[in-house]
Amino acid sequence: MRKVKTWILVADGAVAQVYETEAGANDLVAVPGGEFAAANLPSREIDADRPGQGFDRAGYGQRRKQPRTDSHRHAKAQFAHHLAEFLQREQQRQAFDSLVIVAPAKTLGDLREALAPNVKKLVKAELSKDLVHIHQRDLPQHLEQILHP
Repeated sequence: MRKVKTWILVADGAVAQVYETEAGANDLVAVPGGEFAAANLPSREIDADRPGQGFDRAGYGQRRKQPRTDSHRHAKAQFAHHLAEFLQREQQRQAFDSLVIVAPAKTLGDLREALAPNVKKLVKAELSKDLVHIHQRDLPQHLEQILHP
């Protein structure tokens, strides 16, 4: 009989790790290939080029054009899409039976938006916390209520 595998995605806008646990188990095992890190450059580095210049219609001189989007925020949304693609591929391989997502609120929202419908159906729980920098051995106590209701 095949054991039920739950994957736990612990992420923020630039770092993520996927862990696996089996039904009834208390330990988490890092999934091979499930570690992700984005460049996470500061906004000043992403927007290193100077914005273009334009002229006021009223003739008051030049003004700088501001970027329409926050490049740093956009990079974080792209990272969430990258994670969603990974989860989609692994779900098609039937690598996991259920999914728990642990991420700060904005990253959680980005992931919800990016996940494919067949992966969304497998989401067992969500936790709006930033636990990326918590050591692997300490994570189970933070996830006790979710993994063992």
